[in-house]
Amino acid sequence: MKVLITGINGFVGSNLAHTLHSHDIYGVSTDFSNTNKDIEIFSWNDLNKIPHADVIIHLAGKAHDTKNRTKTQEYFNINAGLTYRIFDWFLESTARKFIFFSSIKAVADDVDGILTEDMTPAPISPYGESKLKAEEYIKKYCNYATSKLGKQIYILRPCMIHGHGNKGNLNLLYNVARKRIPWPLGAFDNQRSFISMDNVSYIIKLLVEQNISSGIYNLADDEPISTNEIIRIICDVMPCECKIWRINKNLIMSIAMLGSIIHLPLNWERLKKLTQNFVVSNDKIKKTLFIENLPLSAKEGLIKTFHSFNTG
Repeated sequence: MKVLITGINGFVGSNLAHTLHSHDIYGVSTDFSNTNKDIEIFSWNDLNKIPHADVIIHLAGKAHDTKNRTKTQEYFNINAGLTYRIFDWFLESTARKFIFFSSIKAVADDVDGILTEDMTPAPISPYGESKLKAEEYIKKYCNYATSKLGKQIYILRPCMIHGHGNKGNLNLLYNVARKRIPWPLGAFDNQRSFISMDNVSYIIKLLVEQNISSGIYNLADDEPISTNEIIRIICDVMPCECKIWRINKNLIMSIAMLGSIIHLPLNWERLKKLTQNFVVSNDKIKKTLFIENLPLSAKEGLIKTFHSFNTG
């Protein structure tokens, strides 16, 4: 098949291009530094020049800025605006499948219990709001596209994706442990859902190659994991002595609030990501794919990711 991937040079895009290498891959990007000469990359101004595609995977977007330096409108211009453009192109094209990478943040920034697809979205961050805006645009035309045009549409809401080439809070945790700095947030005993790139690739390959029902699906590993356990995994991978300090929570929160004002490495947004509970159910996607478990457990996926950090 012919597969078009927007944001193809990003972390997820480059991994999916590798996973789907048996198909003909095209890309849409603002970055033309791709060293894979077998992949033709088009600019967003040249959508009319793109040849036929059977599947469109829309990844391009503005990532969540934990330093809060991104202007609100920029999220909407990119996350919603680019989705409008590529989805309109999809509706007019002969492509049969559209896979949109939204975000679990399009539903909520905080979770009380376990987040499922049935929950009413109520994002509070510009990032989440812009992703929800893109979802709403797709859903507006979804019935027409599926019933009248025979197309299949998937809105995916992944948790934080990690793997080789990952950039984000897992790198921060890894670097803290690598420098033999004691982990100071041990008093926060949380449970949080992640998903490994291997599990994402497994799901996408099935969506591309099999006849899977259209719908909205959460993407998460089979089990949540605590930040303290992640620190222990990192130390085992290095290996090094694991030092976890249980500093008073109120003191840590005061430092994080100050960090948001003067741009310290630990700010309020990052503290929430590292310590809050955020458990996401992946039951719906597994039932739809007729599988009991994803290929990698949460721990196995993290071990593989940290080994990639270790080896470069």
